[in-house]
Amino acid sequence: MKLSTLTLTIIALLGMTIESCAQEERLYNNDDHQITKVAVTHLPDLGISTWTIEVKGTAGKTTPIPNGALDGAPVLGYVFPTSLKPTDVGFSATDGIVAMALTSHPDFDDTPIWDENNDADFANDGIIWHPHWVVLHEDKRVPGGLAVKQFTKADNVTLPPTNPGMPMYMDSPGFPVTTKGNSIKVVIPDYRMNNQTSFKYDGVAAYMIVNTSKEDKPMLGVYDVFSVASGDLSLPYSVNK
Repeated sequence: MKLSTLTLTIIALLGMTIESCAQEERLYNNDDHQITKVAVTHLPDLGISTWTIEVKGTAGKTTPIPNGALDGAPVLGYVFPTSLKPTDVGFSATDGIVAMALTSHPDFDDTPIWDENNDADFANDGIIWHPHWVVLHEDKRVPGGLAVKQFTKADNVTLPPTNPGMPMYMDSPGFPVTTKGNSIKVVIPDYRMNNQTSFKYDGVAAYMIVNTSKEDKPMLGVYDVFSVASGDLSLPYSVNK
């Protein structure tokens, strides 16, 4: 059967779109996302801990190329998977991996009560590196094999009051994130994680995509993992005292 000109045009455009997305993803897989060191250090005199990821390149320099819409929006993240419990960070009890994710995504702002760039507009800060508590679980529907855990109204889930209002185990806690040279760092008060100061953790640099249109894909899935501090996501690191 002979393909119509319109069909051929659609196929060509689809191929261009797929190749464009692949090219963008390859741009993200650079030294800025090659982890060389990860550390969590507790400072008891201040009642805080500092969480640091160091990379070969410049931490936070590479940010996502805007998609122009929430559906399909790219998200880059420096992520600390931990052995903390969901209840330690304000979620109701559930299975999964509690992670602190430092993210950038120019297409949307999911920190509605924080003004990270201090311009009096609370809805334009998505590209600024900022923190999220999330619960990750295995999801083989995406290449990275992980996704932020979702829920429905019937699940009667408890979220911290600083959550962004999405149906996922996600919080926007507003902790300060700084980038300098090869390191990105977040400072977390002890009381904001149930005063837990002894836990295991790891470090991951990842590429994620938001989905609001496909029922067979998660709302926020991991599509590529650029590097893992331990090499095998075994959470071998302990908090420095």
